[in-house]
Amino acid sequence: MTTTTPTATATVVQRYLAAWNASDPAERRAAIEAVFAPGARYVDPLADVTGAEAIDGLIAGVQEQFPGMVFGPVGDVDAHHDVCRFRWGLGPDGAEPLVIGFDVATVAPDGRITGVQGFLDKVPAGA
Repeated sequence: MTTTTPTATATVVQRYLAAWNASDPAERRAAIEAVFAPGARYVDPLADVTGAEAIDGLIAGVQEQFPGMVFGPVGDVDAHHDVCRFRWGLGPDGAEPLVIGFDVATVAPDGRITGVQGFLDKVPAGA
């Protein structure tokens, strides 16, 4: 994805959030492998993992910590070259998010994410 388009970028972010929302282990792993390139790295203030297996474990842990919560977009996606940035929220479906974050993703020419740098803007106490 040398040059991004709004549609292509929105699709990548949609697939990324779908991977975070996939609660069935087989569906989650398939979604991770579809959206992340082999050897992709995810890093935020609480995690630093590389590869599909580690990303899968991270997502499963977040789902365990926040059962029944869903990730959704907050605002628009911004992109240039092979990089996109977007905000997301985690909370009950259709309700105010309990957690809000900001991610920057690097996207390979095949449309899969090679790396994510995440930031947490709003986190509930004790999380």
